[in-house]
Amino acid sequence: MVSLQPPLCDFGWKARDFDLLGVDGVRYTLANARGPNGLLVMFICNHCPYVKSIRDRLVRDAGQLKRQGINTIAIMSNDPADFEEDSFENMKRVATEFAYPFPYVWDETQQIAKDYGAVCTPDFFGFNADLELQYRGRLDASRKEAVENAPRDLYDAMVQVAKTGRGPQEQIASMGCSIKWKTE
Repeated sequence: MVSLQPPLCDFGWKARDFDLLGVDGVRYTLANARGPNGLLVMFICNHCPYVKSIRDRLVRDAGQLKRQGINTIAIMSNDPADFEEDSFENMKRVATEFAYPFPYVWDETQQIAKDYGAVCTPDFFGFNADLELQYRGRLDASRKEAVENAPRDLYDAMVQVAKTGRGPQEQIASMGCSIKWKTE
């Protein structure tokens, strides 16, 4: 597994539309995923140790952000050919096991990951009410293991976005496993 860091926030970059199937059988688009104060788009997967170590906190933060008017959607863009753990059936299992309070959708063609410039799992894109990028940083200081009492970078940034429409100028990049691209 290659560990990568995505680039930092390109403030004002507009969210790209999508139409993806969720593990609940519903199709999700940018229009029906967004909240009144913004949208958090997360590129995650099932097999990545970075994602596995933060699932409980993703559930907590997404639930709390919803109360701030920020909805969350999780997109799985990996090619499951090499990692069966990332299959659609396993996406359903993980979403149920961890009681994901957000849609978990499959980017089967990987086009949405390409449109967003996603490079790793997890990769976070925090948009304001106008769907302008305001946050592209880490969840917190944790990597493959949780850091006790770590400041909640993502959560705090998105609360700021909900209240002001603007994200913090200082952001620390996320880190995770590379997206597993299909071989042509």
